[in-house]
Amino acid sequence: MNARFRTGAGGRIDRSKPLNFTFDGVAYQGVRGDTLASALLANGVHLVGRSFKYHRPRGIMAAGSEEANAMVTVVRDAGRTTPNLRATQVELYEGLAATSQNRWPSLKFDAGAVNDLLSPFLASGFYYKTFMWPQSFWKSVYEPKIRAAAGFGDAPKQADPDRYLNRFAHCDVLVVGSGPAGLAAAVAAAETGAQVILCDEQAELGGSLLSETTASIEGRPARDWATDIIMSLALNDRVRLMPRTTAFGWYSDNFVALAERLTDHLADPGPRMPRERMWQVRAKQVVIAAGAIERPLVFPDNDRPGIMLADAARTFVNRYGVRPGSRAVVFTACDSAYRAALDLKAAGIEIAVIADIRPEGGALAEAARQAGIRVAPGSTIAGTGGRLRVSSVRLGRIGTDGASVRDRETVSCDLVLMSGGWTPSVHLFSQSRGKLAFDAENQVFVPGTSRDPERSAGACRGVFEFGAVIDDGFAVGHQAGRAAGRDKGALKRFDVAQATAPSGFHAGGLPHERNPDRVKAFVDFQHDVTAKDIKLATREGFRSIEHVKRYTTTGMATDQGKTSNVNTLAIAAGALGKTMPQVGLTTFRPPYTPTTFGLFAATSRGDLFDPVRRTPMHEAEAEAGAVFEDVGLWKRAWYYPRSGEGMHEAVNRETRTVRDRVGMFDATTLGKIEVVGPDAAEFMHRIYVNPFLKLEPGRLRYGIMTRDDGFVYDDGVVGRMAPDRFHVTTTTGGAPRVLAHMEDYLQTEWTDLKVWLTSTTEQWAVIAVQGPHARDVLLPLVEGIDISNAGMPHMSVREGHICGVPARLFRMSFTGEAGFEVNVPSAYGRATWEAIQAEVAKYEGCLYGTEAMHVLRAEKGYIIVGQDTDGTLTPDEAGIGWAVGKAKADFVGKRGLMRPDLARPDRKQVVGLLTADPTVVLEEGAQITGVAEPAIGEHALGHVTSAYWSSNLGRSIALCNLERGRSRYGDEVYVPMPGGAIAVTVVDPVFIDKEGTRLNG
Repeated sequence: MNARFRTGAGGRIDRSKPLNFTFDGVAYQGVRGDTLASALLANGVHLVGRSFKYHRPRGIMAAGSEEANAMVTVVRDAGRTTPNLRATQVELYEGLAATSQNRWPSLKFDAGAVNDLLSPFLASGFYYKTFMWPQSFWKSVYEPKIRAAAGFGDAPKQADPDRYLNRFAHCDVLVVGSGPAGLAAAVAAAETGAQVILCDEQAELGGSLLSETTASIEGRPARDWATDIIMSLALNDRVRLMPRTTAFGWYSDNFVALAERLTDHLADPGPRMPRERMWQVRAKQVVIAAGAIERPLVFPDNDRPGIMLADAARTFVNRYGVRPGSRAVVFTACDSAYRAALDLKAAGIEIAVIADIRPEGGALAEAARQAGIRVAPGSTIAGTGGRLRVSSVRLGRIGTDGASVRDRETVSCDLVLMSGGWTPSVHLFSQSRGKLAFDAENQVFVPGTSRDPERSAGACRGVFEFGAVIDDGFAVGHQAGRAAGRDKGALKRFDVAQATAPSGFHAGGLPHERNPDRVKAFVDFQHDVTAKDIKLATREGFRSIEHVKRYTTTGMATDQGKTSNVNTLAIAAGALGKTMPQVGLTTFRPPYTPTTFGLFAATSRGDLFDPVRRTPMHEAEAEAGAVFEDVGLWKRAWYYPRSGEGMHEAVNRETRTVRDRVGMFDATTLGKIEVVGPDAAEFMHRIYVNPFLKLEPGRLRYGIMTRDDGFVYDDGVVGRMAPDRFHVTTTTGGAPRVLAHMEDYLQTEWTDLKVWLTSTTEQWAVIAVQGPHARDVLLPLVEGIDISNAGMPHMSVREGHICGVPARLFRMSFTGEAGFEVNVPSAYGRATWEAIQAEVAKYEGCLYGTEAMHVLRAEKGYIIVGQDTDGTLTPDEAGIGWAVGKAKADFVGKRGLMRPDLARPDRKQVVGLLTADPTVVLEEGAQITGVAEPAIGEHALGHVTSAYWSSNLGRSIALCNLERGRSRYGDEVYVPMPGGAIAVTVVDPVFIDKEGTRLNG
């Protein structure tokens, strides 16, 4: 189809590179440099979608990310369908296929448009009142129908085949936005010597300068100045330029998330090219130069296709070489619309009239008249005509009372440009938790008090005069560079020439003298929220603007109120008889624009979503018949069934074998941290409740870690390898948080300590050998270590060789039997495992898994942090109070343990339970009561934490958290179950070898 609305020259497009595309199956042609929106307009296509509620025809309204109407689905192939993309941001490429949304059976004939006729019954909040009765209909009728009708576009049915990446970056100054203020800020920051990142959501850096034709900077056209500045920044090795990159979220401490689009603009991105990349940037200083968004005017039927923002039309003409219409009416409260009218007229578009709501008109009114354009000051649009595109407007003069309209006339047109002024883009500033201030003159909110090291520059902080914007950007960039610690460069001002500043602003509705209960003057175009809807919300009793927002859904569309917020506030304020600051402002939340889920997931998808970690011995264990379970991210051997055995038979055999002979267990998954440095002992002494200063090298200690509140956080065995080195073990699931906990204190509380922490979890393969023959198994394999009782007593560590491999050998036990833990480099894990397994077989030993390990440790009364503790137990209540260093001056949690509440006698303690019927195994998590049949709501005494069948004892055993537990030894309590209460006796939690003689076997 011929692009008959393309200008003959001008713009930043390449007319020599035609690109073919389709929209709703119809073939069109654009050129390189087009967006989908500009290419459609070049082909005379204005109707691009339907609104959410009334299914009214919608056209292209803006030229950037503020677009609320032109939402499309782009289909690359069956597996790459992306809904809800703004046509104004979709870059054209050869073969692009796009479809409109929210219509059926077609865009021109949409059956859902019947909702427009039913609009009197579909006022805001109608669903809260309509779907109340009968109550049973909600789940079966109302909710399914509402969900089927809700949403924009169709979510892809297949898995996303694209790749997404994730990168981290640090810089001195991050500049968001590359318009005049952003470019000047980046130059100034770079001149101070700062490392700078400059990002912009558009495909080309330059912002509004890309559409500028009248202004000059330093004696050169503004666009040429921008090109030179961008080139100089590109050649600076301290500056990273990032077009197609949206700063969509601000988080604590100047942590800004960027979404970089890498291949969406390419016809054939290649099979392995990533689609997008997430940048997580930590900046010392941030300069927000996000500009401002032109504000629509609220007048009857202001939503027809062909009605757009004045500056958007100027952008389409000057940047994309597209005439968005043939005959235009300009409706404005701001001088910037005059510049748009002059540029459109120069491009061959007839300007029927400029209707200015201001009685005196604008500063450029005379220039417009000299160009042959009719100017009608003190005028408004009382309505528009046309079905699928605007065809006329009803113009009228605003009466002296400011509310009446007279001298109406109908003006034919196919394009209406509107401008209510400019709204600073304060989204990122608000996300940084800065406080906004109200500019009463321009009826806008601007950045006030900053919370983080941030500076706003240019239009986003209410500076609109062109020269002032550039000077402001340079000054702010210079300040940011200096604040980041750089001291080069100097302030300067720019010689700028432009016709006029964009003065004149209006917020809220306009007079029209039509039935206010029937007229549709739209505020939120995508969600079909009108001025009367907002007034209705205030009549319904809503006073908070957040409640008005949710009742009407204004500002909840995909544009997040970029074009509707200020008008909403003004209308609500007028209806409530308040000022806009009194009404307040809705909260701006990330993301700034809709962001793909794939970007957040990055490579964490499929198997990598929950990475599977296997120990070096995994394959050997699998060959031995192991059944695995998931423990955190690890695959761990659960049990090793032999022929004819189920889980219980296998576990019973494994636990008996360990007690009677010997067993071996894969303990590699335990967290391991190397703590090294001159102050390592002092650090350990402070971070653990145990004393560590006098622990001798070559000895082990069972360490307990508590939080500030004194509750048990983690545990593990700690070996002192040298005066300045500790080998710390943690629970399998606790390794990451324990390391983070240690780093937190080291970096924020004890910065004077010379200590280095290194995670070594995956560097060591660990094999536990437990049982009466443990020493016999290791004796022929150990080199250079005396493993006799005298040479290596319980709770000691030695370094030497096992099977010729460097090893750390721990004499310790988690079963209550004599035991060792062999630590060898992971690369030698399997070979060492197989060598030990051969020796174990000589003593008729076995491999045992996590289930047998749980039974064995419970028989001995050893707790598992996170299973037998629930985050509210102190070391004493967990039965390990003996580990707390009573003479220590301080440790993490000491002050927490001193709280009077933790000395209450009725607090829970870890104790054991024996069922009256020894064959009954309790259910873990079951509640414990003092009577067999407690009344509903009666207080529970505690709960069962661990429960097993013990083949070594020939009966069931259990551990629990129980109020006054140790004072109840011998008492009978109950575990209510659906089949009846189970009587249990409270006992000491150690069921086997209370004297501990077997540990020294």
